[in-house]
Amino acid sequence: MEFFSHINTQFFILAYLVGSIPFGMILAKYFAGVNVKEDGSKSIGATNVLRVVKKTNPALAKKLGIATVVLDALKGAVVIGIAMALGLGQSTLWGIAVLAVLGHCYSLYLGFEGGKGVATALGVFLVLIPIPTLIGAVVWGFCAKVLKISSLSSLLGLIGVVISALFLNNGLGVNSNAPMYIIAFIIIYKHIPNIIRMIKGEESKVV
Repeated sequence: MEFFSHINTQFFILAYLVGSIPFGMILAKYFAGVNVKEDGSKSIGATNVLRVVKKTNPALAKKLGIATVVLDALKGAVVIGIAMALGLGQSTLWGIAVLAVLGHCYSLYLGFEGGKGVATALGVFLVLIPIPTLIGAVVWGFCAKVLKISSLSSLLGLIGVVISALFLNNGLGVNSNAPMYIIAFIIIYKHIPNIIRMIKGEESKVV
């Protein structure tokens, strides 16, 4: 029991539990009456919320998509913010970041299924490595406008964050880039079906 009484452990558990909250599914079901787990890509992320809700309520779809991005980004960022306020170390903060993304991608409440982790990663990266994250966001925004393929734009934005962090940050404050690499790996792994569809030229565009 002593293990669970340690504040770092409590924050790690909290990060995973909060990260597991499927805001996209909740918003789509409550406001639009649709289940994103049964339609589209079956993801709980903003892109699928937008795609599924747009079929029945185009005016509401964009609002719910934006709300999903914001809430998913806040899941990890808020927990990290509280941990920072309590003076927890940088290694603990990065542990929280990884577990929040894991929670979103493998939600406890959805039988360890979930989204792609992009928005949650955006939130934790914005708190921990803000400048590289803003650069990655610019890359994402440009690619989204030109390519109109959400998955590809997200992956290119992620690459932008990682490359920028390597040039601008020294060990992320923990003498290692491992937490950032782990988060990047999780996101890329969750995008494997999208990558396969892109290779085949079958990945749908967001219009």
